[in-house]
Amino acid sequence: MSKGVFATVSNGWSGWWGSGNTDEEAATTVIIITSLISIFYLAWMFTSKKSHAPLPPGPRPLPLLGNLLSLDPELHSYFAALAKTYGPISRLWFGKKLGILITSPALAREVLKLNDVTFADRDVPLAGKVGTYGGNDIVSLPYGDQWRMLRKICVREMLGNQILDSVYYLRRKEVRNTVKYLYSNVGSPVNVGEQMFLTTLNVITGMMWGGTVSSDNKERVGAEFRQLIGEMTGYLMTPNLSDLYPALAPFDLQGIVKNMKVLAKRLDGIFETMIDQRRKMGGEGNKDFLQFLLELKDSGDSNPPFTTTHLKALLMDMVVGGTDTTSTTLEFALAEMMRQPEILKKAQQELETVVGKDKVVEESHINKLPYLYAIMKETLRLHPILPLLVPHCPSESCVIGGYTIPKGARVFVNVWAIHRDPTIWETPLEFRPERFLDGKWDYTGNDFRYFPFGSGRRICAGTAMAERMFMYLLGSIIHSFDWGLEHGKEHDLSEKFGIVLKKKVALVAIPTPRLSNLKLYE
Repeated sequence: MSKGVFATVSNGWSGWWGSGNTDEEAATTVIIITSLISIFYLAWMFTSKKSHAPLPPGPRPLPLLGNLLSLDPELHSYFAALAKTYGPISRLWFGKKLGILITSPALAREVLKLNDVTFADRDVPLAGKVGTYGGNDIVSLPYGDQWRMLRKICVREMLGNQILDSVYYLRRKEVRNTVKYLYSNVGSPVNVGEQMFLTTLNVITGMMWGGTVSSDNKERVGAEFRQLIGEMTGYLMTPNLSDLYPALAPFDLQGIVKNMKVLAKRLDGIFETMIDQRRKMGGEGNKDFLQFLLELKDSGDSNPPFTTTHLKALLMDMVVGGTDTTSTTLEFALAEMMRQPEILKKAQQELETVVGKDKVVEESHINKLPYLYAIMKETLRLHPILPLLVPHCPSESCVIGGYTIPKGARVFVNVWAIHRDPTIWETPLEFRPERFLDGKWDYTGNDFRYFPFGSGRRICAGTAMAERMFMYLLGSIIHSFDWGLEHGKEHDLSEKFGIVLKKKVALVAIPTPRLSNLKLYE
């Protein structure tokens, strides 16, 4: 009977092939066809499984709330703790918003390099869109022609080395003013972060609109900027129900968008005043950024067109992106050096060798200060200024590390955790500048064990500016002064999470002159 069944099947296959094959030939044909079907089935199963990879693991979400109730305000350390439980890629639900947490160099490379274009967009909160002229700044714009246009203007025309060289006199003037101010407060406690902020703000506004603001108004404008930046950053950090539950956005239940609009209008008013004053002054003799941007807008040469909205958004990026970040890094660096006086002394000795005690630090000295560079790199390792970078947003669903990352998810790359990974760094919680003296590490974003400024298309455009300001300002204040805490105070290096990672307790320190020639403080 089995032979009859086999013959029937064989005849069927013979009919398919259109020939009178023998039983043996028919059996061979059946085996071949069956094998091919099996191969195609397995391939289909593999492809299907790959295209329907699961979401990353994570804590069980509650209905509607997701994981909101379990969040710790210190997100950078909370996300790092989750990685120990759920692995280097995990997920959280922020209400209806899916968050993806990346906590390893290999997966960071997948996101920021191998799938760079897919992850080149941002997930901009509603408050962020209001504060950036509808998301028209270089941080918020989706990857495309407009973003490439603004990036090119920033990198080539505003923050390139040649341009930065041409406005060195502005940086020197403000740094010397800071040294003079600190000398006038010798023996008295000084809020270091506040002074570093004012110095970087004066440098940046000087580069942006130079002599447009009179010296009498500079302090007032600076104070207003600092207040606005602080309040706007606060709203950006506040969890907004309108972002977590988009259906609630029209109601603005917390008033965040409404309040952000008020602050954005005040900031826009400052920019409008600067533009009007510059128009009245004319362009002759003015080589600052505002003049360049106005000429670019008026020329109509840019493609796509460079508008007034783009102009103001770039000014906003410069003010917000270049002040808090640099000043906070300087504050962390000095605090770490004061906690380990031998590091401060070694840096001062390097400055004495290169600069001498009868001269002031110039920017031309900074390339000859490898130990000070190592201090900067170690500060950015231990206290990366953007601990989760700026969240990325995939423009299409893709698979990372074997898990599906859906289109529109908010992707956090925890550079803070990677920089403190004991499998990568020896004694990772210790401040040890010596680990950077071999020149192995840089800011290009190609090594995903150390990338404080990000990587890929969205890498920070202001790295060269930040590097110059940090080195020049820190070198100047530790060359000119010794630093100590008030009597009875203890060092506190604890961190406070935010868009910019800050010291939880502000560094208040007392400067003491080091240089014998008092004219060097003038």
